[in-house]
Amino acid sequence: MQRVQVLAAARDLPAGSSLGAADLVPLDVPPDLAIPGVLPAGTAVSGRQLATPLQKGQIPTEAQLLGPGLLTGAPAGSAAVPLRIADPASLRLLSPGQLITIVLTGTGGFEARKSEVLATAVPVLWTSAQGGQPGQWLGTGETDGLVVVAADPAQAGRLAGASTQGKLFFVLVNPPAASAGQGPGAAG
Repeated sequence: MQRVQVLAAARDLPAGSSLGAADLVPLDVPPDLAIPGVLPAGTAVSGRQLATPLQKGQIPTEAQLLGPGLLTGAPAGSAAVPLRIADPASLRLLSPGQLITIVLTGTGGFEARKSEVLATAVPVLWTSAQGGQPGQWLGTGETDGLVVVAADPAQAGRLAGASTQGKLFFVLVNPPAASAGQGPGAAG
């Protein structure tokens, strides 16, 4: 019977673990278990961090590892910022790469508070609506309503903890035209 080698957990590993060379070991499996995203034997994992816990013998996928993958291609200094959106059902409108503007609304105390734009045209990295399995990215069941965006340092400072100040909503943003005179509404 034909087999392929993939990496599997050598022992129980908690979420957030920084992997060493001995934490994932080669395992022979039938080809149909080598689903897209699994780590082939020989993949360098030292220094990578687990986003989810792994049980001994479990075969991780690239999506279960943090590291450069989540912010690949983002400008230097970018941060991945998780946000809890007030309307979790709206996350079905999003997919990675979509640009959104984040808006904070007041919670309705004694003083009316104007809505405030916290970040403009930030790219979505991940949503809890992705794949239909809560907890896949963060390793917990408390991901309902979460979206992770790439933010520059100033935006990250405004976004971190913003959901404690009011309700967060997003607005879908059209990407800027590649050059002047192109895109919707351009005169031709």
